[in-house]
Amino acid sequence: MVVRFLGIGDNTVDDYTHLRTLFPGGNALNVAVYASMLGCDAAYVGVFGSDAAANHMQQTLAELGLDTSRSTRAEGPSGKAMLAIEDGERIFTGSNGGGVRKSVSMEFAFDDVDYLKSFPLAHTSTYSFIDEHLPRLASLVPIVSYDFSDDFETAKALSLCTYIDVPFFSCPDSTDEETQNLLQSAVDQGCMLAAATRGMREAILFDGHSWYRQAPHPVTPIDTLGAGDGFISAFLVSCFEGHSGKETPAPESIERALDKAASFAAKTCLVQGAFGRGLGY
Repeated sequence: MVVRFLGIGDNTVDDYTHLRTLFPGGNALNVAVYASMLGCDAAYVGVFGSDAAANHMQQTLAELGLDTSRSTRAEGPSGKAMLAIEDGERIFTGSNGGGVRKSVSMEFAFDDVDYLKSFPLAHTSTYSFIDEHLPRLASLVPIVSYDFSDDFETAKALSLCTYIDVPFFSCPDSTDEETQNLLQSAVDQGCMLAAATRGMREAILFDGHSWYRQAPHPVTPIDTLGAGDGFISAFLVSCFEGHSGKETPAPESIERALDKAASFAAKTCLVQGAFGRGLGY
């Protein structure tokens, strides 16, 4: 397994306004938490706000055993996403654009390069305000993964892929051909693997030689929030088990990891919030 796993970048509280409850979240934070649940020694580096939501997130991560010692705090509100649940599907209704995080540079994360070098894998996202630092991150960590979600402009995303080993895209409305062209282009930019989740359709992955498909595991969802993050985390933890350097994982490792990713993603759909731990208000 990936013994040490770093999530670096975004944290957000998911505001379930209909429940008057805030749940810890954010892609980089969720993926790190899920990696910890899957047995990794996981850590998170990011910018926390100064409000009660930030206190709750930090306390939750401490209780779950994640190291946040290289994170920082800034005066201002936590990032917040407002959402509702309809028939188990999460529906985003608004956000504050990341809160105080958008005004604080992620430069501080590189104050201790030896700490970053101690991780074989680091995961970040399009909401992490870290794009300008990707070249440096890639020079310190053997495997860098990045979630573009469904919020990307293709040309810009592909320009970043030069510094990313494993990008993930969300392409629920794209055709097979469009999705495959995107993944092919990402690998052409230098990525080791490129994957796309597509809601209830098969996920697609390309390793530069072969195409892989993975159907979702059937489940009646309570809350689909975090399913994509769960897929990413379980895939990475499984696929890079015992992995070192930049060689592409073996086909059997990829196939096994995709199945574990689908299984874990289904399990996250049975939990309210990304991983529970709600704070009422």
